[in-house]
Amino acid sequence: MNEIILFSRNNCPLCEEVKVWIDLLAYDYSFEFREKDIEEDDDLHEKYALQIPVVHVNGEELIFPQLSENAVRERLQKY
Repeated sequence: MNEIILFSRNNCPLCEEVKVWIDLLAYDYSFEFREKDIEEDDDLHEKYALQIPVVHVNGEELIFPQLSENAVRERLQKY
């Protein structure tokens, strides 16, 4: 089973955009989706504070500028 994890925070317009992509991808692919708020975890906040949104697709990390709907789709197609 594919897995997508979105690392985000509240009031993040880019994070909301990524959630829209993920919702659309659910029409074509089967995956488990989780969202993690980096504000709730000190280690995640330290790691991603200046980089969100960050997406992990099956463990592969995507950060802007390589993060896009097509990049997520390509990773899902591998499995």
